Amino acid sequence: MECLSALCDQTRSLDAIVVVDNASTDGTHDAVTARFPDVDLVQVEVNTGGAGGFAIGIDRAITADNADLVWIMDDDTIPTPTALHAMLDARSKSRETPALLASRVVWTDGLDHPMNTPRRKPLAAAGERRDAASAESVPVRSASFVSVLVDAGAVRTDGLPVAEYFIWNDDFEFTARILRRRRGLFVPNSVVLHKTKARADTDTDPGERFYYEVRNKLWLFRASRALSWFETPLYLAATARRWLRTYRHSTDRPTIARTFRAGWRDGIRSRPHRNSEYLAGLGVGASVAASLADFEEGDG
Repeated sequence: MECLSALCDQTRSLDAIVVVDNASTDGTHDAVTARFPDVDLVQVEVNTGGAGGFAIGIDRAITADNADLVWIMDDDTIPTPTALHAMLDARSKSRETPALLASRVVWTDGLDHPMNTPRRKPLAAAGERRDAASAESVPVRSASFVSVLVDAGAVRTDGLPVAEYFIWNDDFEFTARILRRRRGLFVPNSVVLHKTKARADTDTDPGERFYYEVRNKLWLFRASRALSWFETPLYLAATARRWLRTYRHSTDRPTIARTFRAGWRDGIRSRPHRNSEYLAGLGVGASVAASLADFEEGDG
């Protein structure tokens, strides 16, 4: 509810708001319809994870609400009143219109949230850096779903997030795929609060969820078009270091080792299904699953 209230308080009003109720059991439907009757509320019969929810929500915004720009965020993201205006201002100042703009994400103490720092574009040309600086921004290669504004045209071309990722790395794969041949900007003047339980990086003891980190990273390296040929070995090396660091810092190494083996097995032996096929297999309504088929050719 706090997130929706903050969206309604934006200095630049939103044209539509889409909420995906991912099979919640906490009264979300009744609460949203009572307090925000104009919200486009999509109810999903089964939990499709963050990845499935974002795929369904983006599709809904583009196909049903005719959005040309889609502002994506978690439900625990609280945007400051000028967050959207700042991104649109940076977009208008850019000589080459960016396909994606990402907010600065802070925690409750006002410090930058380490979990949601956009990856800066390491090989950005001097002209691209100057263009970004003129818009008070920084070129990025990928971003998180905590607060990112995406061009609908890029989604139509390159597809939705891969729903079968369920959680973890879905935002990295999607935004890196969108930005492989396009420009993206980190906009420090656009500030949102991410109200997680702790101000921690994703390396912090993931427990059973480490399975998705491993499987999805392998899917990304093997099946996605997000990375170029020269980027892949660099990200492979960084990923190996990250996994080792997670294991070394874990207080439950047996779980990390077990989920690593399971994630490795499934990441090597399988590839993600098309969104419409995967969601239909979960039992998602036929109309919702079929709608996503319009973007299939872009799926990772």
